Amino acid sequence: MSSADLAATPAATSAATPAYAALTQRYRQLHHLEHLQSLAHWDQASHMPAGAAPARAQAMAELAGLMHRLRTEPAVQGQLAQAGQELLSEAERANLREIERDWRLANALPDALVQRREIATAACEQAWRTQRPANDWAGFLPNLRAVVAVARDEAELLSQLSGERPYDCLLDRFEPGMRCAQLDPLFADLRQWLPDLIQRVLAHQRATPLLPLQGPYPLDAQRALCERVMQLLQFNFDGGRLDISTHPFCGGAPEDVRLTNRYDLHDCLNGLLGAVHETGHGRYEQGRPRDWLGQPLSLARSMGIHESQSLAFEMQLGRHPGFVALLVPLLQQAFGARPEFEAENLRRLLTRVQPGLIRVDADEVSYAPHVMLRYEIERALIEREIEADDIPALWDAGMAELLGLDTRGNHRDGAMQDVHWPAGMFGYFPCYTLGAMYAAQWFAALRRAVPDLDARIALGDLTPVFDWLATHIWQPASRWPTDELALRASGEPLNPAHYRAHLEQRYLGLA
Repeated sequence: MSSADLAATPAATSAATPAYAALTQRYRQLHHLEHLQSLAHWDQASHMPAGAAPARAQAMAELAGLMHRLRTEPAVQGQLAQAGQELLSEAERANLREIERDWRLANALPDALVQRREIATAACEQAWRTQRPANDWAGFLPNLRAVVAVARDEAELLSQLSGERPYDCLLDRFEPGMRCAQLDPLFADLRQWLPDLIQRVLAHQRATPLLPLQGPYPLDAQRALCERVMQLLQFNFDGGRLDISTHPFCGGAPEDVRLTNRYDLHDCLNGLLGAVHETGHGRYEQGRPRDWLGQPLSLARSMGIHESQSLAFEMQLGRHPGFVALLVPLLQQAFGARPEFEAENLRRLLTRVQPGLIRVDADEVSYAPHVMLRYEIERALIEREIEADDIPALWDAGMAELLGLDTRGNHRDGAMQDVHWPAGMFGYFPCYTLGAMYAAQWFAALRRAVPDLDARIALGDLTPVFDWLATHIWQPASRWPTDELALRASGEPLNPAHYRAHLEQRYLGLA
């Protein structure tokens, strides 16, 4: 987005557009409240004592109710109608489009339901933090039922508003414009070729010698290593920080980005890749257009686009041979000159395909089946085809079918492993695979724009990657609908062929 494109920012709004000015002021207020809300969620996940959970839940419900009322005040409808008649720039009209979408979705939900959601998810998520390590599905289930009930009520109300199927309404909140009718063919296509690819890669790698990790790796040294790699990836620590939580995430606000990570004493690469992944999210947040902060136009376009940034960092760049070579001296500085950190062995470790139980630890090739399983379960759950009680049996069957793994009785590493369902984030999971597809598409476009990209990465020059993402993804933010963003960035809307080509090239050497 050029400086000319940004000329008509909210600060430049004149008296000729009073309705639009009133709306932008309201959304600046919401931006500040969302900043505090996000920090409260970050603290809840990383620092809050367990005994504070009930009071925090009530406080979060109160804040959510306040923000909901700001969005749905009767005056907003008239301001939207009047602003539509005012003389606005193209960017301001895009911002108005996003304000109207936010207002429409908010008005579908009553204040009481919004507050009920906060209380139910806070209770479920807090209990999950102890129930998951204890493999306590029976204790987890009552809280999950309450969260599912809220999500179903939300989906039904949104469905009545739009006429869309209930799950589509929840998916649309994370991935605007995406529907099951588009997702199902994408996932059906993956089912056609991905299982065979996994087996071909396993056979291909079986004969490749590999030195395993030789832990333990001190946790303090792992955290220091992650911070050094984040600096290499140009994360701005003056406007962000790294902490520890049960489940890694990126939160806060563009001016105050909070990343969290987790570490394994015997596997330093999981924590390292987790930090690289979250740094991708964090760079997107820090790279959003500052002149538009506080307005919906500045928001990330979708969570699929957000995940395309984390996966561009973790998968496309983080496992690139040139980037792996940059990691070698950092690992040696952190843990000593160990044989497992020799460059070629490290590359093999980072690209080893080994289907496993845990989604966030999955390799690049076997990751998508984890997402497809969760999508199938949560869609049926929201549309009342199954109940929460049915999840373990469906999980066991799906993991056996998709990855050939036995999860019977292992709820901790099964349906309880992710925070998304306790947090009520139904509709989010498909964004991970969409993000992987977009990330492959971005790098295909990057290589066309920068023909010597791979050589420059090998020399330690990551600037072309960051500059391209900033220009084509971070700065446009929500200026355009997702298909148009992809078209402008890469010359085409989402094309999953790039994802398949990337996997075949990296893991089988097929051009």
